[in-house]
Amino acid sequence: MQLPRGPSNVTHVLVAAFPTRLADDVQGVLAITPEARLAPIMPFEVEVQGEAVAIPSRIYNEEPGTDLERPLTGTQQVILHCLYSRHSDGRVRQRHLEQIVASSEPWVVPFVVQLAGEYVLEILTAIGRGLPGLSVPGSAQRRLYGEFIARNPAFFARTERRVVSYWSCYYRRKYGAFGTYPGYVLLEALRAAVTEQVGALWPRYTPPPPGDAGEIPA
Repeated sequence: MQLPRGPSNVTHVLVAAFPTRLADDVQGVLAITPEARLAPIMPFEVEVQGEAVAIPSRIYNEEPGTDLERPLTGTQQVILHCLYSRHSDGRVRQRHLEQIVASSEPWVVPFVVQLAGEYVLEILTAIGRGLPGLSVPGSAQRRLYGEFIARNPAFFARTERRVVSYWSCYYRRKYGAFGTYPGYVLLEALRAAVTEQVGALWPRYTPPPPGDAGEIPA
């Protein structure tokens, strides 16, 4: 779904991608962001610490120059990188993801998890590299991502299904078993995070681990 174009509408859509307390900072970022020929498309809704946000699936704005970015505050720079992690160009998404993946801000998490469900292999690798704490019991990263997934089970289930679909479509020849695919490794780390958070096994919507004869839930 292409959203109606227009400066006020686009601003509203992009501000809605972040908690309301960040509205002024988002406006500051949008003030230096080049206008796009196409409006953002297909926002997806998630909950961040009890507040609903709606993040666009893609944006089409050109990147601002470094001279325009330089005066932004630290928070504003993170917001800019989050927005451009939704860019239509995969190389742009990866470049901006690498600037935010290690962030401890809860509102950054959905931008990262959404990218886990996309098809660019280099992005999956970058996420795994930027989240080493997912494999460390009790770590801050595990708590951060576990809490988000626990609040957004349908979103994570959809992400799992997307990972399987992209593996089957694009990477099955390179990774003959789903268990060897980087997306699978990342999903297992995220599932371990939410399992630790809730204290119970989390439902699985991917092929079972090697040696496990369990079925994929319907």
